[in-house]
Amino acid sequence: MLSATLWVIPQIVSSFPPKYPQNKQQPTRQHLLRLSNSPNFQLPCHSLTHPHLPPHPPPMDPTCLALQLQSSSTLQHVHIIHSIITRRFIHSTFLFNNLISAYIRFAQLISARNLFDSMSKPNVVSWTALLNAYITFGLDYQAFSFLAALFHSGILPNANTYVCILNFSTRTLDFRLGQQIHARILKQCSTNLILDTAVLYFYAQCGDLGDMFRAFQRIKHRDVVSWTTIISACSQRQLGQEAFAMFLQMLNQGFAPNEFTLSSLLKACGDEQALGFGRQLHGAVVKQICKNDVFIHTSLLDMYAKCGEIVHSRTVFNCMTKRNTVSWTSMIAGYARNGFGEEAIHLFRVMRRRKISANKLTMVSILKACGLARDLVTGKEMHAQIVKNCIHGNIYLGSTLVWLYCRCGEYTTAYHVLEGLPLKDVVSWTAMISGCARPGHEDEALRFLKEMLGEGVEPNSFTYSSALKACAKQKNIWQGRLLHSSINKTPALSDVFVSSSLINMYAKCGCVSEATQIFDSMPERNLISWKAIILCYAKNGFCGEALRFMYRMQVEGIEVDDYILSTVLTTCGDFGWSKETSLENCLLAN
Repeated sequence: MLSATLWVIPQIVSSFPPKYPQNKQQPTRQHLLRLSNSPNFQLPCHSLTHPHLPPHPPPMDPTCLALQLQSSSTLQHVHIIHSIITRRFIHSTFLFNNLISAYIRFAQLISARNLFDSMSKPNVVSWTALLNAYITFGLDYQAFSFLAALFHSGILPNANTYVCILNFSTRTLDFRLGQQIHARILKQCSTNLILDTAVLYFYAQCGDLGDMFRAFQRIKHRDVVSWTTIISACSQRQLGQEAFAMFLQMLNQGFAPNEFTLSSLLKACGDEQALGFGRQLHGAVVKQICKNDVFIHTSLLDMYAKCGEIVHSRTVFNCMTKRNTVSWTSMIAGYARNGFGEEAIHLFRVMRRRKISANKLTMVSILKACGLARDLVTGKEMHAQIVKNCIHGNIYLGSTLVWLYCRCGEYTTAYHVLEGLPLKDVVSWTAMISGCARPGHEDEALRFLKEMLGEGVEPNSFTYSSALKACAKQKNIWQGRLLHSSINKTPALSDVFVSSSLINMYAKCGCVSEATQIFDSMPERNLISWKAIILCYAKNGFCGEALRFMYRMQVEGIEVDDYILSTVLTTCGDFGWSKETSLENCLLAN
């Protein structure tokens, strides 16, 4: 499918709309200050659009006042027009709505609410303006109360009202409210493209993929925003192939992607390791259209880093004419992700010399780099900086610090950091347990697991894998079976890494039959699980069975890597295998 996109991508290059700067210059309104209290005052309406013409004030009318409110640059100016309206147009809902919007623009929500309460007959525009203000300013309680009052008022919401409510449902992840609003929309048949896209975005953010795709199919006339919303949702949910398929449909229907579409696609390329398609996007679109776009180039270098192409990632970084904190952080994280801890630390020092401010993600990335390089000095320097900036209570920074100190053998310091966290979640506990799952500290790992369970924190797949690793090193079959019993009661049993850890634990303890049962019950297998079962048989003296599993592995399309081959050769001796020899022939010969 991706190769079919090659001929389409170059055609979209010339389709991007130009970006025009907005003119923010405002005409002066000083005459209002002098004349607003005059009983004969008339607003020079023509000066709004033609300030260079001599004033010939026409009779004052609501339209001119509304235009004045919409272009007001100061709160004082709004107060002046408010006084005029209250004297001359006390019953004008149209002007009162414009006044409410003006007060909201200057963050005067109390004045806006008082004005709303003074209206004899507020209409749907009045309700929507104030509701949107509460939502925009994050006043969830007031927004919910006002929404309930709207439903009891008998006023029928319009499309703009529903968009506001859906945005509120999305931000608060109130799935039930969003579904009820969607049902009302379908019942009223009041739909348009903006409203349909808001419904789509709501389901995408709440994770309901089925309703998300159904909402997308209901949109009759799609635009680039609706296409980008569905592509972005697929990318965020690690549905890379679906994102690529949607992009191909988008191109076939003649829509050109914008920078948000491209960013979502590049993220999907990184998650799916689709390096070829990422390069196509880079060559056909990014180089020709988004040459100086920091946002796109940051997504591009992140994609290359996720695909293991750290040299290409650094090339993109070096070619960027403008860089921000996110760009630097992405490059540092890319180095850390690919095991280049020292390079990440060096780049961070360059970043500091250039006075680029670091954020929390930068700190997390550099702490990971310090752990990889076992650079305890720089790690402690970062820890001191975190404490100085009063962000040591951040759970992600704290968990990474725990991992860093464990990685560098400072287990006591790691435990003190863990104890100092205001909230110890599964990530911070797992960092401690995985850090202790090393030779000589297995007992501490299992003790921390017990303490974690005692505090009511539910382990995740990585927690179980780390604890099983500690059991395997100790050859503690009793504790391993207890863990297996606990895992059976959780969804973690279906995780391929947990199952592989169970196989490895039983193999180290000499329980080959239990390891085989787990392997046979796995719904899916990867290289790690095949490696675990083959080494289980080889290291327990069952070389023929190891050879048979190597054959099965090859039949299922997974290549036998050099590590498996060398381990089996070392354990079982030379059994006539070579890369040119059929494994089936080796089986027959042995």
